[in-house]
Amino acid sequence: MSDAIRYITDDTGTQIGVLLDLDAYRQLSNPLLNDRKCLVSLSRDELLALAHCKISLPEQARLDELLAQNAEAKLSEAETAELDRILAEADHLMVLKARALYTLKRLDELAIAS
Repeated sequence: MSDAIRYITDDTGTQIGVLLDLDAYRQLSNPLLNDRKCLVSLSRDELLALAHCKISLPEQARLDELLAQNAEAKLSEAETAELDRILAEADHLMVLKARALYTLKRLDELAIAS
């Protein structure tokens, strides 16, 4: 970032200002850009919606059914693949929900600090 910052000095050599390139300015003006866990491209309303979303009721019912059958070792190969797919999707959703909640928390912390 040192190349991205230029200082303005007066006649005595005292630094009186600074010039930043656009990327450096964006990083300083939005600290969340440096946090890869944050979902910076979403609005607060979108983050809240994501944080509260759930898998659909039919998908949850199918997951419950497959899990019960799996506990009894009664799944076919196709049902095992379906269960794996649903569980993977649920895992991805949980990660996104956690990142949305984390981003909201960081936004609140920055609002309090400013």
